[in-house]
Amino acid sequence: MIDRFNPPAVHPPDGYHHVTISQVGRLAHLAGQCPVDLSGAVVGEPGDYAAQTAQTVTNCLAILAAAGAGPADVVRSVVYVVSPDSAVLSAVWRQLHASPLAEAFTTASTLLGVASLGYSGQLVEVDLTAALPD
Repeated sequence: MIDRFNPPAVHPPDGYHHVTISQVGRLAHLAGQCPVDLSGAVVGEPGDYAAQTAQTVTNCLAILAAAGAGPADVVRSVVYVVSPDSAVLSAVWRQLHASPLAEAFTTASTLLGVASLGYSGQLVEVDLTAALPD
């Protein structure tokens, strides 16, 4: 069982919960998923946040399934976006919330604007932790 809630002593968040408590005993700590296709190439034209976010979602769904989990089992997410612009960060956040991975971001989540990521041209990365169902 996973409980998600927002304490009344803090601001109401935009689409996520401040606290996530997992009652399960096993967690899957998944590597940050990048906008890299099966050939190892970063997808999208330079600056194409939407294409990179879509590929990252595809990779997250695949890695969750391989661990025996789904978006509803995610207990923590961290989203990294190469941009100092809050409008760009918000656009990626909205795309994630409109994707098949959306339920993963209703949990304890952090959205960060960063200077760079590991692959040349990479703009987005998503790091997930999932509670594995028994």
